[in-house]
Amino acid sequence: MPKIRHLAIVCMDPEALAKFYCDVFDMKIQSRSGRNNLFVTDGYITVALLRQRAEGKPCGLNHFGFVVEDADEIARRLAAHAVVGPTDRPEDRAYAEQRATDPEGNNFDISEHGYDRPETVEQRKERKTAPA
Repeated sequence: MPKIRHLAIVCMDPEALAKFYCDVFDMKIQSRSGRNNLFVTDGYITVALLRQRAEGKPCGLNHFGFVVEDADEIARRLAAHAVVGPTDRPEDRAYAEQRATDPEGNNFDISEHGYDRPETVEQRKERKTAPA
């Protein structure tokens, strides 16, 4: 069964929000991106704290992410619904390979490798071409 393992929150101050979650809920900083974003974890769920970049866009939940065993199977299931995706994420997105929406337009990511570590473009290509 696919599992939700990742949430993303758009916020004004990722550093301060990370401190809050670490201080209050004992979460740990997992990693940082070059775009001033932070990723905190409780050891199971990763929460991406994304700096607000779009003027007028509200802060809050941006997307969530599923870790799946077979992204092709999930794509087949999505095709039975009137939704957007899955579409490939840009190569600089190191945690999820694809994005789609639910019927209400909520964004979610799809990852086969998981959200506990970044995956480079080279690693992603190697994983996709490795014999099963």
